[in-house]
Amino acid sequence: MQREQQIIDRSGDESHRATARKVHRVHRVSVTALTSLVILLAGCSSDGQEREYAVPGTLCGTAVETDALSPFLPAGREITVKDRSYSGSKGCEVIVDDKLIMTTTQMWTDEGTTTALFAAQQSLDTPDKSTEDGRFVYSGFEAFGKTRGCVDTKYKQELYTVIQAEGSKHRDAEAMKRLILSFTGSVEKSAECKAGAE
Repeated sequence: MQREQQIIDRSGDESHRATARKVHRVHRVSVTALTSLVILLAGCSSDGQEREYAVPGTLCGTAVETDALSPFLPAGREITVKDRSYSGSKGCEVIVDDKLIMTTTQMWTDEGTTTALFAAQQSLDTPDKSTEDGRFVYSGFEAFGKTRGCVDTKYKQELYTVIQAEGSKHRDAEAMKRLILSFTGSVEKSAECKAGAE
C-alpha cells in the first residue's frame, strides 16, 4: 500500500512538473510573440505619419494617373501644386509639407531630337530603361517622353515631357513609366500642343 502511494505521488509529481514545463513554454512563447509584435508596431510607426491629403488627378492642369503618381508621394499633411513655367517651357512643382517632391516639365526642343538625347541633356541621373519605340526613357524616379503631333512648324520644334521625383524616397520604374505615358497622353490633348501646331 505504501509502495502504491509512492508510485501515485511520483506520478503526480511528474504530472505537475510536465504541467509546469508547459505553462513555462506557453509563457515564453507569449513573451516572444509580444516582443515581436512590439518591434513590428515600432517599425510601422517609425515615420509616425500618414498621408492626410488627397492625391491630385491633375498637375497644373495636366491630367495624370493617380495610381502611378501616388507611390511617389510621401506621408504628410498638405500638398501644394504650383506653376513654375518660363519661356519655352511649362513647368509644375509638387510640394508636400514644404518639401519639393516632384517637378513636371513640357519643353519645346529642336525637331528630330531623340528622347534619349533629350534625356541626356535634362536628366539628374542616367535613365536605364526605354520603351521599344524609343519615345520614352525612364528610371525609378524620373522619365522623359516625346509627344506625337505636337510640332511647332514655324520654329521646327517638337514638344517633350519630363517628370522628376528627386524629392521622393520611392523608386519604381514601372510606376514612373505609367506616369510619363499618362502625362504625355494628356499633354498631346492640351492647348499647349495645339498652340505649337498653329
